[in-house]
Amino acid sequence: MKKTPFRLTPYQVQWLLIVGFLAVGYAIYVRYMAIELSSTSLACDAGLQTLLCKSRVLATTLFRNSVFGIVAVVIAALHVIRPSIVLLTLGLIAAGLGIVLYNVVLSGLAIGLLILGFARPAPATA
Repeated sequence: MKKTPFRLTPYQVQWLLIVGFLAVGYAIYVRYMAIELSSTSLACDAGLQTLLCKSRVLATTLFRNSVFGIVAVVIAALHVIRPSIVLLTLGLIAAGLGIVLYNVVLSGLAIGLLILGFARPAPATA
């Protein structure tokens, strides 16, 4: 009995493209408009309470503790064990955020594991 590898349909590929671009786009926005822009950083440190400042605080807290990278690696490992579009989507979001927001090593490893998940057989459907 031959097992077919995990493959994506064209609609799933389009979904992953949209989700990936949105995740990386938001991460770029937070990085370059909230974290690295000195005027925004000074305003947020002075006590400005906007959504951008709250996003900045959340993003810096998460990347200091390597949460993006750890979550991406855990989800990618689960994807290697049992490939699915849900795990691939979540792993792509976490790895995209991690690569842009300074968790490059763990997120790069997660991207490699996500790619390795395509070599596994697809889960059996009954």
